[in-house]
Amino acid sequence: MTINELNYYLADCNNSSEKHNCPLLTVHYPLSTKMTNRYFVETPITGQQASLTGPEAHHLINVMRARRGATVILFDGSGCEFTARVEQVGRNGVELIVLSREEVDRELPFPLTLGVALPKGDRQKWLVEKAIELGVGRVIPLKTQRAVAQPVQQALDRLRRSVIEASKQCGRNQLMEIAEPLEFSNYIASAGDRSYCLLAHPSSSNVGCVKHTDLTVHSMHPTANECIKHTAEHPQGVFLAIGPEGGFTNEEVDLAAKSGWHIVDLGCRTLRIETAALLLISMVTASAAGWGVGLRGA
Repeated sequence: MTINELNYYLADCNNSSEKHNCPLLTVHYPLSTKMTNRYFVETPITGQQASLTGPEAHHLINVMRARRGATVILFDGSGCEFTARVEQVGRNGVELIVLSREEVDRELPFPLTLGVALPKGDRQKWLVEKAIELGVGRVIPLKTQRAVAQPVQQALDRLRRSVIEASKQCGRNQLMEIAEPLEFSNYIASAGDRSYCLLAHPSSSNVGCVKHTDLTVHSMHPTANECIKHTAEHPQGVFLAIGPEGGFTNEEVDLAAKSGWHIVDLGCRTLRIETAALLLISMVTASAAGWGVGLRGA
């Protein structure tokens, strides 16, 4: 018996007149049994009632087979979690009674923005999903000179729909924003001079990797771990830039450098877009948590 089946079984027992036949009646509902028991409410929850419609209602009704009395966790993107009880199950919607409200902060201590030349196909969704799990607050698709997959509205809409599912799974109570695409130059300028900005770009050196005692790097650009240790000093925000498969052009890198961006090298191997993005995001978030990560053996 799964935990959700147990919840529904207990709900039936609580609502049944033959409660003495229920051997599990003394078991209490867990308030947060699984992240999959979380549902997103599009309308801000302000009172004691909430409604689920659309895909969220469909999942609760037809997949989870919700019945009156079952408890679930709701979130509305405000940063709060709500424990709620199913009051009425209709054909296309679910009415719930809000039992409690709790502010649960699973966000980073600073705003983190990822500007990225999106990869092709399903790799876009995978990248967005992992960015959500790692705490990115905003993803901005970049229009660069060498970009292959140009962001189109239909693809962006699909990615925005996937944000809810990923947030449900990882427990975030604020939705990551997928912004409208920006030209690379506009993105560089949008960071301003109060944010900490990192652009990933491999060294142009042909000497290969230079081995140090605790990390392996190219010889021209500073390594990411030489720069990320300063991210916590910039609560105004951190901006990251990841280029397309062919990398940023020299003109784009020069523009970023002249605008105060730090150009960092992620190691001596060629990384895919999503790999480079997740590596840099992970290093920034780990540094903010005080884990002291570095590119050992890169």
